[in-house]
Amino acid sequence: GETGTGKELCARAIHYLGPHSRQPFVPLNCGAIPLELVENELFGHSAGAYTSAATRHNGIIAEAEGGTLFLDEVDSQPPGAQIKLLRFLQSKEYRPLGTTKTLTASVRLVAATNADPAAAVKSGKMRQDLYYRLSVIPVRLPPLRERRDDIPLLANHFQIRYAREYGKTMSPLPGDVAARLMAHDWPGNVRELENAIARMVALSDTGHLLASDLDLPPDATGEDPSSLRAAKGQFERAYIEEKLRSCGGNISHAALAAGKDRRAFWELIRKHGIEVEQFRLRSAAAHGN
Repeated sequence: GETGTGKELCARAIHYLGPHSRQPFVPLNCGAIPLELVENELFGHSAGAYTSAATRHNGIIAEAEGGTLFLDEVDSQPPGAQIKLLRFLQSKEYRPLGTTKTLTASVRLVAATNADPAAAVKSGKMRQDLYYRLSVIPVRLPPLRERRDDIPLLANHFQIRYAREYGKTMSPLPGDVAARLMAHDWPGNVRELENAIARMVALSDTGHLLASDLDLPPDATGEDPSSLRAAKGQFERAYIEEKLRSCGGNISHAALAAGKDRRAFWELIRKHGIEVEQFRLRSAAAHGN
């Protein structure tokens, strides 16, 4: 998955929803480890293994015993480090630096990359045998632009989280803000969306998020991606609201008038964050109820 799609979050979900959730979840960013420290980081060392090794140190494989080891950016390791990892994956055996004793470990391994693994193998960046060893159950996390219906749900979640963190009371996410968020391509994916909502909540003085407060960059073409999609979203929202208004907030009648089944019409209501109750109340007031 691309950067920011939530690969580590997915790995944590696999771990904590599984039968070994009481055991450790140990993440490691492979791109942050120099080649000369890979063995020490993975396998640990004994006291006196090298000059500055005054005490024994367990590697992350020992720390993850019985649980899950998450290797992020696994393709970023140099070839020598990939060989060391491959040997452990094949045998489940390892030897800490400075010892002659071979140890075994029982861990679940989840590996992640933001590159196309097949392309990384073809270019020589990733060893083919390591790729085959890791690729038992491959999972692709789609970018946010391919699952736009998730955007309002995530935005609401982040608004609630940061309102609580910043001690603020916020109104529900307005429909025009949701439409603008859904119109953006989010090259930074969920992480970028989270930062955008956190910034808006932090700077809000009124407790209401406004579409004008969104500070979104143009897409890679240099054009504002929101223009056409936002216009379509605004038209769709206005059309749905008109049907609800004319039907007094009755979703079944409004769906029939729009030529859609009730479930599909309800999904559109949810997508745009439309409050149906307001149309029911207006209808009741108009009829003196």
